[in-house]
Amino acid sequence: MNLAFTKMHGAGNDYIYLNCLHSTPENLPELARRLSDRHFSVGGDGVICICPSQVADVSMRMFNADGSEGAMCGNGIRCVGKYVYDKGFVPKRTLTVETRSGVKTLCLTVEGGQVTAATVDMGIPRIDPPVEAAVEGETCVLHPASMGNPHAVLYVPDVETAPVATLGPLLERHSLFPDRTNVEFVSVVDRTRLNIRVWERGSGETLACGTGACAALAATASLGLCERQCAVELPGGRLDIRWSQEDGHIYLTGPAVIAFEGTVCI
Repeated sequence: MNLAFTKMHGAGNDYIYLNCLHSTPENLPELARRLSDRHFSVGGDGVICICPSQVADVSMRMFNADGSEGAMCGNGIRCVGKYVYDKGFVPKRTLTVETRSGVKTLCLTVEGGQVTAATVDMGIPRIDPPVEAAVEGETCVLHPASMGNPHAVLYVPDVETAPVATLGPLLERHSLFPDRTNVEFVSVVDRTRLNIRVWERGSGETLACGTGACAALAATASLGLCERQCAVELPGGRLDIRWSQEDGHIYLTGPAVIAFEGTVCI
């Protein structure tokens, strides 16, 4: 059986998109594991299914590369907006997408009839008190935050030399986080710029993480270390984050790109 897909990314955070508006493949967790393999299949940080919704214009289900289902993806949802607009399924520049962490509103930037970027209302962040995590004889001070999914922010002098590949998986599965967590390694450049690298729960290090960038901004601004609006630089590019004082919501702006389309035998 051949399965049609669209490969898309937001700042390098790449997913395999499946049109499930009329039918859905079986065993999505296993399918996500297979398709996400960068050596033997399409390759990506996971799979996102675009589905019908009773409460929004469309809904999305996102599966990490290990097959676990996530609640929300800030980069992925922008690409959902591009997909449904560019292909004519939802010809609106402001639309809603149902996720496991609630209904999100997107405002699309359209140039030449196609979406180039989007701003997502990510909702109100939850910032918890810092915690100490003992890892291999050392203690890390983590700042837990939630954007509808769990995050732990760790401040480092330089993200380039941060031990993301070794410390990330240990913190993801630390006993402090029974459901596992995403881990943000953050360095504050100045009051309007943050550099981060992210170890994503279920996918490992990715080139960008939208919810992670929002969590990093919220935690850092709560500590008084940056303004409520910042440019967040990740290995895959820049995301612009604004934490509104009026409604308490975080707004994420970034690109949405189609890499290629095709079919794969499943």
